[in-house]
Order: sequence, then structure tokens, then C-alpha cells
Amino acid sequence: MALIKSISGIRGTIGGKPGDNLSPLDIVKFTAAFGSRVLTHNAGHKGKRIVVGRDGRISGEMVSQLVVSTLRGLGLDVIDLGLSTTPTVELAVTGEKAAGGIIITASHNPKEWNALKLLNSAGEFISAEEGAAILEKVRKDDFSFAPVDKLGSYFIDTSWLQKHIDAIVHHPLVDVKNIQQKQYRIVIDTINSTGALFLPPLLKALGVKEVILLNEEINGRFAHNPEPLPENLSGLSATVQKSKADLGIAVDPDVDRLCFVCEDGSMFGEEYTLVAVADYVLSRKPGNTVSNMSSTKALKEITLRHGGQYYPSAVGEVNVVNTMKAVNAVIGGEGNGGIIVPDLHYGRDALIGIGLFLSALSHHKNGLRSFRARYPDYFISKNKIELQKGIDVPAIFDKIKKKYKNHPVNTDDGLKIEFDNDWVHLRTSNTEPIIRIYAESNFETTANNIASRLMQDIKEFI
Repeated sequence: MALIKSISGIRGTIGGKPGDNLSPLDIVKFTAAFGSRVLTHNAGHKGKRIVVGRDGRISGEMVSQLVVSTLRGLGLDVIDLGLSTTPTVELAVTGEKAAGGIIITASHNPKEWNALKLLNSAGEFISAEEGAAILEKVRKDDFSFAPVDKLGSYFIDTSWLQKHIDAIVHHPLVDVKNIQQKQYRIVIDTINSTGALFLPPLLKALGVKEVILLNEEINGRFAHNPEPLPENLSGLSATVQKSKADLGIAVDPDVDRLCFVCEDGSMFGEEYTLVAVADYVLSRKPGNTVSNMSSTKALKEITLRHGGQYYPSAVGEVNVVNTMKAVNAVIGGEGNGGIIVPDLHYGRDALIGIGLFLSALSHHKNGLRSFRARYPDYFISKNKIELQKGIDVPAIFDKIKKKYKNHPVNTDDGLKIEFDNDWVHLRTSNTEPIIRIYAESNFETTANNIASRLMQDIKEFI
């Protein structure tokens, strides 16, 4: 069905022919290329240790066994976290002083997908240069395996769940005392993945009174589309209202994205997860912020209000992180509910996002719906067009750029066009064969109309 090789890793659907789908052969070759690169560019004991973890997908155990055996076959030592989260693996890489890490997850993609996300020794996604070098190794089969007396070791470590939670509870801006006083009742949708392992003990450690779990069986057979978007969270919304909970929380399968549901069942808005957390952080730690170009303009407004500067980045966690480092941002992330707190680690982390969000809410007198009313009510229309093989996307974008030449245009990441106070961003996805079309306006109808107009342009030029 699909295999996507990119500088950020390999992603595809399980089964089928090698090179066309994510087959065992593709997994072994890509892991071998990554491991060989690590061995070449790291010296000493640190250069031989790799952290591996996976989400709850059906294929996760099979893929993990292939990855672990391949790394050991290269002579690398493996620390296996087992069922884990993307941010936990990121933390563990630095905590274990490892040379890198592999997260086995296809994030928000459906159950038939899986992927390898690759981390450097800082616990961050590898650079474009590193990714290109690994792809070249795959192309050339440029790797060799260790002799029998130099095979790598294997160690299972389940301690990082608690270590991650401890790091959040002890973060200076996480107000456990205030959260505990609120005696919150919270419904969580863990979408049949590892959020079911991590969120309940985290919420307990934060002092939440009661947790109601939805889709808690970790079987990878997602009860609904796993992307935490409003159209996929009707069950969470209904349960929040029925149980008279204070709020609902949804995460994606690898627990790096986060969104909230208000006590009346309405959506807080995934774009405003970062806005609310940034507002709280900036009120206590002034500084700069970063989000990608497809995120709401509300973050810029909040940042300026607190006396900081806002900087946009290209879409993709590695791009956000690089910009955050360049401008010394105190908080950043992506409008899809990804929160990056640099004094914990440079990675999207729904767990620290929950800690900071509940801390912010605990200082608000009324409920979550009232809390949401503190922020502007902009609307982003999020759409996509599936791409068939052979479509020349750059040529299409060039034609659109010419059509809207009288408007400000940014080509740093796809094509972003500004219309007075509104904008539309067109870009190809790094993880799926699609063009994403995001448009923001003060009014839902306007945003939808802008997006529809550009989608029609794309279809005409195709």
C-alpha cells in the first residue's frame, strides 16, 4: 500500500513486497543503516548503546524484535523500554547516556501503519543531513554485521515510566499542590495504546481525584481514527458530559500530541493547547516562543502581550526545535497539540503538557469552558488532498504562487499566502502521500472558504 522513506525515518503499511510496503526486510535494512551510522560517528561505550521503545500497535512487537536483533547483530547494546511513549524514549536516551534511540510508532496513522523514528544522542530527531546519509546507506546496502563474539547486549528497562512522571511532578512550573486542591474528575481517551500505561499514574501523581479511562486496552486496534481531532472524539465528549467530569483528555498513540474537552463536551481546540500552556509559562518565565507556520496566530499575540518575541518555523518537530534553540525560546511546539518544554527536553511531550495545562487551569476560578474564553476564537480549517504517484507538486505550487502574486507569500515550507488577517498554508506531508491545506480566520466560514478555494486551485492545476 505505501512505504515512505524520508530524512526523518521510514514509515509504511505492514505487509506486501519489500520496497513498496513496510516489510521485515525494509525494517532490517533501515535499522542496519541507522546503527552503522551510529557506530561510525560515535566512539567509546556511549557509541554502542541504543534505546528502543514502541507504542501499542498490532505490529509493534514484531517490528521491535526485528529492530532489536538487527542492532545487536551490528554489535550495539540495546536498552528496551518495551511499551512506552515517544517523549519517554527521548528522555531515556539522554538519561542512559545512549548514542541514539529508535521509537517504533506511526503516531496518528491508522492501525496498518508503523514506522521507525530515529533519535540522536541528545534524544532529538536526527538532522536532515543525518537522515540523508542513512538513506544513502540503505540505497547502497552499506553496512556490515559483527562476528559472533562481538554481538550486542540486551537489557529490558521498565523504570522510565516512573522516571518520566517524577521529572514532570518536580518541574518548577507544575503546581501539584494547586491541582490536588481542585479535586479534578477527568476522562481520558488513550486510544488503545500506551497512554493507558502512562496517563493514569501521571494524573494520580498530580493529585487528580478520579480518572475515567476510555479505550484502555493496549491492543493497537484503535476504537476510532487515532488522530486526536474533534471529529474523532465524540465518545470522549459524550462521556465527559454523562459522567459530569471537569474535563476530558485525548492523546495520540505515541503520546506526543494532546487535546482537551471542556466540561460541557465542547472542544477546547487542539491549537489552543499550546496557546494556554505558553500563556501560563510566559506569565512565570518571560521569553520567546516558536510554533510552525501551520499553527494559530494566537500564540504570537500571547507572546507579544508577555513582552516576548514569536518566531515561526517550518513544519516538523526537528524544525521547531532548531528554531527554538536559535532564539532561546522558553516554550514552543505545534498547533496539532504538540508541546515542547526545553528545560525538560526538546521533544513534543503530552505528559508535561498535561502537567502544565492542569497547573494553569488550577489557577482559574471557574471551569475549562470559562478558561477557554480567555483566548481568541480563531478558526483553522484543516484539509488534505491525496496524491497519486507522478504528480509534480512544486509545479502546482508555482502556478498557485503566480495566481496569488499580489499577496504576501512565504515559500520556506511549501506555500503560505496571507490575506489581510487570514492565511492559508499548503505543504506536502512528511508522513503521508498528501497535500495539507490549512487556513485560519476569525470566522469559520471564511477559513473554510479560503481552504476550499485553494483546494479547487490545486485540483485544477493537477
